[in-house]
Amino acid sequence: MKRTLAEALEIACAIILSRYRGAVYAFVAGSIPRGEGTRFSDLDIVIVYDRLEAARRESFVVDGCPVEAFVHDEETLAWFVDADMARGRPSILNMVAEGKIIGPAPERGKVMQAHIARRLSEGAPGMENTHRDILRYEITDAIDDLRGERGPGEIMAIGTMLYPRLVELALRGRGHWNGAGKWAPRLLAAADAGLAGQFDRAFRALFGSGICEPVIALAERELEPHGGPLFDGDCRQAPSSWRVRGGIGSGRTSLR
Repeated sequence: MKRTLAEALEIACAIILSRYRGAVYAFVAGSIPRGEGTRFSDLDIVIVYDRLEAARRESFVVDGCPVEAFVHDEETLAWFVDADMARGRPSILNMVAEGKIIGPAPERGKVMQAHIARRLSEGAPGMENTHRDILRYEITDAIDDLRGERGPGEIMAIGTMLYPRLVELALRGRGHWNGAGKWAPRLLAAADAGLAGQFDRAFRALFGSGICEPVIALAERELEPHGGPLFDGDCRQAPSSWRVRGGIGSGRTSLR
């Protein structure tokens, strides 16, 4: 059954009273409050306490409605906001900025919402060079794989890996926010309808018919402003702490 906004808010308020007593405010978000929900849509709730030992994420079902709860205090919420900003994918920022505020201290919720809305309005941060080059390397490796003789299963696997990386390069390379899953084509369309059409046609050809050339050409065009393909000269150093003292067979790790 497709839920209305009023039903979603009623469920959310009941959840706060029954499962999260002591929470000071919450943001009810997702496709249902936006008026875009289907009968399969879940309800996202960001729940804020004065103080928690640690943040957590919980999934459960109430009256047939799937719920994802993101449980925080203001300090843990700030950490996740900073992390989302750094990776250019503002998942929790969007939930807070667009959410309907409930709970015993809605004025505090409004202050938090205004702060997050300001951060979103500043736009996506630029990509760090290291992350950009990781994307370049992974995209280069994928399209080189597609140039070889591949069966349908391998083509599908390579394309599935390539799509989100190429979307991220395309969006963040243009100064836009990135998104995963169903948000990837939505954000592409919002950023550039022509570019979204190119992605759609290229990956339909890849997944539908195993035709690789349009995806390869699209990837080459997206790589070009960032220095082109990257393989020769790529180097990434691991932290010095990534080691097992004593080596293989030392008691912590075994080849057997």
